[in-house]
Amino acid sequence: MEFHGERNNLWTFMDEERKSINLPRRLSFGNHHHHRHHQNSPERGIHFASARPSAASPTSIPTQPLSQRPMSPDRTAETPWTLSPVRTSPTQPLLYHCIASLHRHEGNIFSIALSNDFIFTGSESSRIHAWKQPDCTEMGYIKANSGHVRAIFAYGKMLFTTHGDFKIRVWDVSSRETLRPKKITTLPQRNPLMLFSKKNVQQHREHISCIAYNHDDKLLYTGSWDKTIKAWKINEKRCVDSFVAHEGHINAIVINQEDGCVFTCSSDGSVKIWRRVFGESSHILTMTLRFQLSPVNALALSFSPGTCLLYSGSSDGIINFWEKEKTSGRYNHGGFMQGHHFAVLCLVAIGELVFSGSEDATIRVWRREEGNCFHSCLAVIEGHHGPVRCLAVSMDTENGVKGLLVYSASLDQTFKVWRVKVFPTEKASLEEPTIDPKREIVDDISPVLSPVLSPSWVEKKLQGNHF
Repeated sequence: MEFHGERNNLWTFMDEERKSINLPRRLSFGNHHHHRHHQNSPERGIHFASARPSAASPTSIPTQPLSQRPMSPDRTAETPWTLSPVRTSPTQPLLYHCIASLHRHEGNIFSIALSNDFIFTGSESSRIHAWKQPDCTEMGYIKANSGHVRAIFAYGKMLFTTHGDFKIRVWDVSSRETLRPKKITTLPQRNPLMLFSKKNVQQHREHISCIAYNHDDKLLYTGSWDKTIKAWKINEKRCVDSFVAHEGHINAIVINQEDGCVFTCSSDGSVKIWRRVFGESSHILTMTLRFQLSPVNALALSFSPGTCLLYSGSSDGIINFWEKEKTSGRYNHGGFMQGHHFAVLCLVAIGELVFSGSEDATIRVWRREEGNCFHSCLAVIEGHHGPVRCLAVSMDTENGVKGLLVYSASLDQTFKVWRVKVFPTEKASLEEPTIDPKREIVDDISPVLSPVLSPSWVEKKLQGNHF
């Protein structure tokens, strides 16, 4: 394992439109005004541009003729931060703008993890890059020399990473001001009695695609393309349970920290709920949620007082959601959200908001209304030229307005940071007497646009190795 300090030569700061790709400009869904850069800015190398309003009202998604949709302004980024003033308007439910855009020469980013102090990314290279939150100062990287890093997860002072050798590594990243990681262990550990064995019986046989951590039980869960789920006891540094969970590749795993339930999804089109047997290490299947035949790629859990919702994103572009019954604990299908034109690859739920990244190169922001299961699309965030592979979101409240920092990575080899401002919903705009809130289907009625994808992504798509 190698640790490298602060280095910037591996990254090239980009503007909003990739200059290395000869592509037409993206079209913007919002009605935003263009402003010239401030020529007399007190800070050199920092340029200002207008913020983008949301793409939809809180309860509907208006359409606009293509000829009237303004093109995105060109932006120059000489620093990792491209700043733009946020314009607060009570008529807009959400404003967003890109504040940083970085281009990798080392390959695609597969995963993003947030700790209290750092942002971590795992990619096709063997390096785990780290930045300081929230100013995105590059802190260096960890090099493990074990192939690509497909899944990472941060909790407290620990960072969990999965590697191309089908193993998990646990790091101590407790240092706050500087990144000084220390490797705690490698799972599974090498058995001294099996020095000449090529494979450890506790080891996954294919790529580890997802990872989650049970805080109370201190159990680490890993899902793999070998169709199995493994539970690891971190204190004991060993695998305590392993079971075949699906008939296809396992794509995502999340944990309900309140009751310990484990949710998994797979390319076999199913979502399953598992529960650990009391007093034992084994797990049993409690429920199978199969609502469509399309592969399920992403999961997210949303909590609010008295409500627990499970979201799943699938390859048909649909986001299904289930609501947990208070008495029985069963999850009943509540409806689905439709808007993405291609596969949903990643989901993040925070409060009443849901962020979805898609193969159509966009990020959608959805909001659930208080007291029911009605969802509406607040915005369609554009800027990537390839499928949005992973997302992470952190809170950033300012002056009573809910703010968020959204981190996104795309298969166009870019990593972007967005500042999003969400304004409170006016009760008058929520009156929909003809809507059944328990079975509402949210559909984007805007015309289907052909997303602008990078040539390298199109080539990988045709070759069938886009993931």
